[in-house]
Amino acid sequence: MSKDPELMFALRRVIDPELGINIVDLGLVYDAECADGLATVRMTMTTPACPMGPYLTEEVQRALENARGVRSVEVDLVFEPLWSPEQMSAEAKDQLGYGV
Repeated sequence: MSKDPELMFALRRVIDPELGINIVDLGLVYDAECADGLATVRMTMTTPACPMGPYLTEEVQRALENARGVRSVEVDLVFEPLWSPEQMSAEAKDQLGYGV
């Protein structure tokens, strides 16, 4: 898989409700691609016990359903590799006070 720029742009509209930062800058999206109208997103949560999984999965589907060329969306929620704060963008780290 890869990170399709158009899909990644659309996924920036999905905000983690607990942290107030989009899932792309949080480093939760591992892959996003579209082939034959099927957008496939491989993503994780900050912890395997995160209760936001169903909510974020639904928001990812909603964010991509109107993207160009997308007819359906499949979200693969994975926990390998585990998420870590190092995966966040510099902007997200600044917003959360990492490295200050």
